[in-house]
Amino acid sequence: MTKDLSLLTTEQQNEKSLHIDEMETIDILKTINNEDQKVAIAIGNEINSIAAAADALYEKISNGGRLIYIGAGTSGRLGVLDAAECPPTYGVSPSLVRGIIAGGHEALVTAVEGAEDSIQLAKDDLHSLNITNHDVICGLAASGRTPYVIGGLSYAKEVGATTISLCCVKNGEISLYADHPIEIEVGPEVITGSTRMKAGTAEKMVLNMLSTSLMIKLGKVYGNLMVDVQPTNEKLKKRAVGIVKKCTGAVDAEAKRLLELSCYDVKCAILMKKTGLDTQSCRDMLLKCQNNVAKVLKKYKEE
Repeated sequence: MTKDLSLLTTEQQNEKSLHIDEMETIDILKTINNEDQKVAIAIGNEINSIAAAADALYEKISNGGRLIYIGAGTSGRLGVLDAAECPPTYGVSPSLVRGIIAGGHEALVTAVEGAEDSIQLAKDDLHSLNITNHDVICGLAASGRTPYVIGGLSYAKEVGATTISLCCVKNGEISLYADHPIEIEVGPEVITGSTRMKAGTAEKMVLNMLSTSLMIKLGKVYGNLMVDVQPTNEKLKKRAVGIVKKCTGAVDAEAKRLLELSCYDVKCAILMKKTGLDTQSCRDMLLKCQNNVAKVLKKYKEE
């Protein structure tokens, strides 16, 4: 394991911000913004690696597996965040995408001393979830060297789970433990070693890509609309009405009526309008077509 942190690009000084403490506010912000613009380019350079990981992820999840993020500090928090946002956005079970952070829930808001240095803790955390060879474990570490993440990926490989790693350095140590390593080189941070900045942004963007592409392929999206959104509050109910209107051309009152008839099942409401069939018939067709609205409509037209 790399002992000399100065060798990691995430720990090196950024030449563009050497005198940031002497800058006016506008120049501080411009410096940060200019550096942030490099993140998307760095991700674009690794799009093939991300695609390979996304395809492997879909294969496992579509066959009953789970996606489990594991990380420490900022990386761990980002994994927990991405996992937490999947159920309300795409209507999936909270168990489908999980986020584990070194030190547990307390570490989401407070640093837990020594948690990220424990290889055994990660193995214990994953063991408690009963991971199997059907699951995908995605290890997150900006530095590419966090012992907790290495422990998690190592244990995942022992049980035959598919492994993905995401770091922000070249030749990250966690990459050695991954079937699908992703390395996003964002370079030195504006504030030396503050990997919640560019590195954190890069990790958030890649996690968005992995989980979003997964949900699209699972049929959670029709066109570019979130048709499995869970209308658990008034804002989301209004969004559901808007989605039905956009997909079908229905007026506001009709969209609400269809949603009420289908118990606010957006997919069923769309299919009821487009096919003229009742709720149960639409649900049956969805089951036969992997819950994919586009596949249902194609099959309906063919018949």
